[in-house]
Amino acid sequence: MDAGMDLLHSSGVELVQYLQMNYKDSQSWFTFISFAADLRNTFFVFFPIWFHLCEAVGVKLIWVAVIGDWLNLIFKWILFGQRPYWWVHETSYYGNSSVPVLEQYPITCETGPGSPSGHAMGSAGVWYVMVTAFLTSTLQNKQHRVQNWCLRALLWAVFWLVQVNVCASRIFVAAHFPHQVFLGVISGLMVAEVFGRIDAIYNASFKQYLKITLSLFSFALGFYLVLKVLGVDLLWSVEKAQRWCARAEWVHIDSTPFAGLVRNMGALFGLGLALNSPIYAESCKGKRSQQFSFRLSCIVASLLILHLFDSVKPPTQTEFLFYFLSFCKSAAVPLAAVAIIPFSASHVMNQQEKKML
Repeated sequence: MDAGMDLLHSSGVELVQYLQMNYKDSQSWFTFISFAADLRNTFFVFFPIWFHLCEAVGVKLIWVAVIGDWLNLIFKWILFGQRPYWWVHETSYYGNSSVPVLEQYPITCETGPGSPSGHAMGSAGVWYVMVTAFLTSTLQNKQHRVQNWCLRALLWAVFWLVQVNVCASRIFVAAHFPHQVFLGVISGLMVAEVFGRIDAIYNASFKQYLKITLSLFSFALGFYLVLKVLGVDLLWSVEKAQRWCARAEWVHIDSTPFAGLVRNMGALFGLGLALNSPIYAESCKGKRSQQFSFRLSCIVASLLILHLFDSVKPPTQTEFLFYFLSFCKSAAVPLAAVAIIPFSASHVMNQQEKKML
């Protein structure tokens, strides 16, 4: 088993070296793709746009992103996947021969286990939801079969082009092996497909949101504590990242397993709170919500305000405080986009209409 994994890892290292040597001029592109594929952009960019265009798609995006990333964490804790940038220094596979040299970048030093790739899993799930939603809304006319087929082929070509670029970027920066990004894409597609068949997420009460949020967090924390009692340290990868990262400042607390967990739980909690708030019912369920100008105003305002909000980073000196503030920040994102901003926009439009009368 170990010999087979060493062979798989060594072939992956060769691909990392090939990409870094032959596509060195594309470093900025691969770095941008990795940044764009971060799940944070689903919450701060894709969600507010889709929610105000089609509420059901926005809700599904949050569920797929949160549950997918939660499953990714559990899978990583079970599979104990290595990462290229530290594996080459710790393996005995190369014996007395020279260890392969892998370039590192500011986004290389992820602190969680490597399998499956969270970027690939999140990207596949989120883009699958968006592509299928766009196809469902546009392919209404069954008479134009050729046009429908061309549009379907174009969108799925874009989908796979995005996934190939995301996977290549994660391999290029030496954050993942090829089999890890492949597993991530397959897992993300499975999560998105499953949630495409669950209608209960669109009508869940705040109590149900709260129960699910607490259940997911309790399971992950309980899983960690039980294995810790049994002598298994699920944070083993953090020490490896700190030891083998080329620069200490590239190791960030917000890439640790628990940082992602609290962010996702915050987003789900915030969505449940927002969807069941009276100001959401007043602004997004009334006549105003049918107006395109209102929806467009909500999208623009959400993108601008959330961009400013994202620039505010929680202090990292105290770990517990960082996690708590990360939870609050993530909860505030859907709360702002779903309830506060639409309510404010509706109030402003009402005042302008009164002045015109």
